[in-house]
Amino acid sequence: MDDISTGLLFALLACLIVISAYFSGSETGMMSLNRYRLKHLSNTGHKGAKRVERLLERPDRLIGLILIGNNLVNILASAIATIIGMRLYGDMGVAIATGVLTLVVLVFAEVTPKTVAALYPEKVSYISSVLLSVLMKVLSPLVVFVNLITNTFIRLLGLKPQSQGDDSLNPEELRTVVNEAGGLIPRRHQDMLISILDLEHVTVNDIMVPRNEITGININDDWKSIVRQLTHSPHGRVVLYRDQIDEVVGMLRLRDASRLMLEKNEFNKETLLRAADEVYFIPESTPLNVQLLKFQRNKERVGLIVDEYGDIVGLITLEDILEEIVGEFTTSMAPSLAEEITPQSDGSFLIEGSANIRDINKSLRWKLPTDGPRTLNGLILEHLEHIPESKLSLFVAKHPMEIVELEENRIKLVKVFPTKVRKQS
Repeated sequence: MDDISTGLLFALLACLIVISAYFSGSETGMMSLNRYRLKHLSNTGHKGAKRVERLLERPDRLIGLILIGNNLVNILASAIATIIGMRLYGDMGVAIATGVLTLVVLVFAEVTPKTVAALYPEKVSYISSVLLSVLMKVLSPLVVFVNLITNTFIRLLGLKPQSQGDDSLNPEELRTVVNEAGGLIPRRHQDMLISILDLEHVTVNDIMVPRNEITGININDDWKSIVRQLTHSPHGRVVLYRDQIDEVVGMLRLRDASRLMLEKNEFNKETLLRAADEVYFIPESTPLNVQLLKFQRNKERVGLIVDEYGDIVGLITLEDILEEIVGEFTTSMAPSLAEEITPQSDGSFLIEGSANIRDINKSLRWKLPTDGPRTLNGLILEHLEHIPESKLSLFVAKHPMEIVELEENRIKLVKVFPTKVRKQS
């Protein structure tokens, strides 16, 4: 070293700092990559992504290579800085060199390159992977030797060096990914994806048409009444029953009834019953994602929901499940959520008691409890534990509410305030 000029030592030191910055930035860039985007780019044939993916197949070796290179460079830089310091300031130069080199390495070889790599991980990783791939082949024996010693020490600590974390996402993590996609995925598509993930948490009981709203035809009615109901029915299928809905006898498609009407000699109760399909029954606790698959597997579009005693509690169609994913269809005969919720000038909302709580939460971004009753009427009655005889005010799930209108044994209309809006005294 004595034969080397001080100027050349400074140049060599600067070169080592640049190399140290390369290793530091490469490490941060590689570890900051979005693994799913990397896999996507690799599958589409991106050369840089394929190189990086090969390096990341053994992250222990990649980190070992980077740390070997970084430490060798930093130790050599420290030695050169010490020589320069002693040449310029004598014995005091050791302390001066240590302080100055620490600051230089911290700023130019650590913080700056790692910050840049964290901001632009793909650009840094794809470029640095070219040299790292070469170094991995050249220094492979040294990397394997160092990893062997490291893994042996890790085993002595009772750990498994080869165990790798699971890169799979659970539904909650996937939901976060979708929500954080921002402008990459249109908001409408985000809502649909989230709705698909929510299907497993929603049962058919949550979205069914309740028993008292099922429109069917009593086969024991007068024949003219039956024909009139068939010709005026707004639905594509109707339930046929005897006297009460629990005695269901079939599910009739109106297009089959229309065909029979054209054959006047064949149009009577007997032919109507023969044309009806067998009823498809569904347990009330069936998750929507399961029922969607069952509809597909059994080639069914509508089913009657039964409770644990076999009594009919509601009806659900394939369209009902699809509406949970894509939103309401304009052809739906049921009242839309916009018709059930009316905004008021004071920030409150007039809401029909029959409005579905889950729909209210999705529309207004509220968090009313959904683990109990399905409707706002049911939620208030559960909270009161009795049927109110007159209008009253109450708090439910931190929301101030006023019962505005009662009808028989149910709450018909409620005024609800958001949690941040307080009723004016």
